[in-house]
Amino acid sequence: MTRQVNAGGVLIGGGAPVSIQSMTNTDTRDAAATLEQIRALAQAGCEIVRVSVYDEKCADNVRTLVDNSPVPLVADIHFDHTLAIKALENGINKVRINPGNIGGENNVRRLADCLKTHHVPVRIGVNGGSLEKELLKKYGGPKPEALVESALNHAKMLERCGFYDIVLSMKCTNVPDTVRAAEIARRACDYPLHIGVTEAGTPGMGNIKSAIGIGALLLEGIGDTVRVSLTGDPVKEVYAAKDILKAVGLRSEGVDIISCPTCGRTCIEVGRIAETVRQATMDIKTPVTVAVMGCVVNGPGEAREADIGVAGGKSGGVLFRKGAEPVSVKGDLAQALIDGIREIVGE
Repeated sequence: MTRQVNAGGVLIGGGAPVSIQSMTNTDTRDAAATLEQIRALAQAGCEIVRVSVYDEKCADNVRTLVDNSPVPLVADIHFDHTLAIKALENGINKVRINPGNIGGENNVRRLADCLKTHHVPVRIGVNGGSLEKELLKKYGGPKPEALVESALNHAKMLERCGFYDIVLSMKCTNVPDTVRAAEIARRACDYPLHIGVTEAGTPGMGNIKSAIGIGALLLEGIGDTVRVSLTGDPVKEVYAAKDILKAVGLRSEGVDIISCPTCGRTCIEVGRIAETVRQATMDIKTPVTVAVMGCVVNGPGEAREADIGVAGGKSGGVLFRKGAEPVSVKGDLAQALIDGIREIVGE
């Protein structure tokens, strides 16, 4: 079991549920726009949100953001430890740093003292693109062993200051190397791990890389908090993370849609119906399994574990619900499913 830290009420490590993180891509100097995005992320299911704090105005805005955010916030700091200290004084719930780029051990000690005073944890984030030159030379590139050595060296800087509320992350764009780094780190220390594939790309291939890398680690029992890194709207990162956690059996809340791949027997627009239902039920937190099957040959049997579902027929479909007799339905099959789902959850 790993150590546990507390980021504004969200526990990380020590057997706590794996939490979902994302990061705003607004200008943190614009507090209103940043708060709007934080709220959108929280509404989607994000539990911790990181914001860039790169100048004094950003650090000043931390107080407004923290006071109005529905979830804990993390300050992303590079090069200037005074910005981290100011963010802490303004109520930030967690800090993300690379101790190697904030000006040496004296600055690290000042930051550690402030972290201890405010009871705030820190994430040491090491990426393949920002490794120290000596480690790149030692290992012949951004290898997993180099990522871990860098992270542990930075953790030791904080340990020498008597600070241990640390989360580690070692990420790169190469999925096997990212997985390997987390595996090595898990054997080398008991700090909680933040996992993800950095700069995974746009939705599509980025989702695939993230699902493989994050999913592989979670199935090994490695990983205490996750971030899916996708180009574009960060809300999509949250939905992707939720899907990964569901797929590996660590989350069950919300609507889980089972849909067949379709074949020549398909009688209904499976893809359209499934997507319409998904979009219309994203606000639901109650676990509900929904099946959308293309025909009545195998559909009901293949989806017998679903709470509710529809199987296509020549003149409509068959609506089935666990514990009830199937009934024939015509017209808008997606709406019939949506109505049935909301009845199940008591709305």
